Amino acid sequence: MTVIKRLFSREVALFSVILLFVEFIRGAALISFLPIYGEKTLGLSLDIIGIAITAHYLTDTVLKMFIGYLLDRFSIRFVVHVGLLASIAGILLIPISDQPWLFITASALYGVGISPIWIVCLTKVSSDRRAMQMGFYYTIWFIGIGGGPIVCNVIMDRNRMTAYYLLLVLAVVSWLLSLFISNQRASGSAPSLPVREQFVILKERLLHMRLLLPGMVLQTMGAGMLVPVLPSFAEDKLGMNGAQYSLLLLAGGFCTVVSLMPMGRLSDKLGGKKWFLVLGFILIGAALYLISVAPPMWVCIVLTGILGLAYATLLPAWNALLANYVPPKQQGLGWGIFSTVEGIGGMIGPVIGGTLATLQGQSAVLLYGGIMYAVIGFFYIWFPFRAFHDKTHA
Repeated sequence: MTVIKRLFSREVALFSVILLFVEFIRGAALISFLPIYGEKTLGLSLDIIGIAITAHYLTDTVLKMFIGYLLDRFSIRFVVHVGLLASIAGILLIPISDQPWLFITASALYGVGISPIWIVCLTKVSSDRRAMQMGFYYTIWFIGIGGGPIVCNVIMDRNRMTAYYLLLVLAVVSWLLSLFISNQRASGSAPSLPVREQFVILKERLLHMRLLLPGMVLQTMGAGMLVPVLPSFAEDKLGMNGAQYSLLLLAGGFCTVVSLMPMGRLSDKLGGKKWFLVLGFILIGAALYLISVAPPMWVCIVLTGILGLAYATLLPAWNALLANYVPPKQQGLGWGIFSTVEGIGGMIGPVIGGTLATLQGQSAVLLYGGIMYAVIGFFYIWFPFRAFHDKTHA
């Protein structure tokens, strides 16, 4: 009962609702609304739409580090409040963004706005139940980012402006909810070290955790590689229509959502994260390799479910492990830098995946992605280190 109270406290509930709305809008905007509205309503070309989406991820990733610094200097309420105002500004610009530069600016502004809330959620995770609470936040994130495109697609089939107003209303509601956030700093106390010294500490942490860095970049790069090719791979290689492809995604998403919190709690209970990471990476690698050979649909659904379970096994343990390296008095800055490092892979992954698909075909992307994930898993088998024992490095 105490665990449930701590997990679902008023503060956690407030952050969770804001995170859900923000990620719902992100998923709906990037996957459904911006591509369709930009092309069909505003008459923009696909390359401009692609640049706009890249601008969103670029600002989100780069500014995570800067926002982390702000969270160590200003109150949580102020940083989140200003960020969500930037999101609203970006959404308000969309209907009048018939010029490419304005459309790109609108998308980038929303990238600025969503950065703070995720970093705040990470700083609020308690040390004794990191993996379970990470699993909870990632469940919220996954529901939002996955549910947004589904709802938006249904609404846009009837009226695009209705979908737009839904996104705008949710953005405003998120901003209003941010008024109830605590007026404390993320670190809980005034930062005692100058900025230069804070970065020296974080540089030392990055050097100490250098064996984690390949996983930080490569796992997000692998996911990014799949984004440009999965829909066409499902249609061209697996012979699936839209409904069957949706079923495939639903299988993976369902297994991820129902497994995140249980796997996080199991990771906390057993202690140590090494074998959760190893198992997760190797299962993802094996599943991607098997899907790349284009098996029957029912096999693909099973393999996608395994992917979801593997992702749920990996993610809470991975982020709980990273938490060991966040300086206690610079949590916002620390999580911001770590998120930026991981975001590098997400930015370069789509370019690599698209180029590889053009040169060697769609199947090659899944094949090489699977091999890469398996190599990461085996890498961490043979290179154990102290952080796997879940000791906090002060």
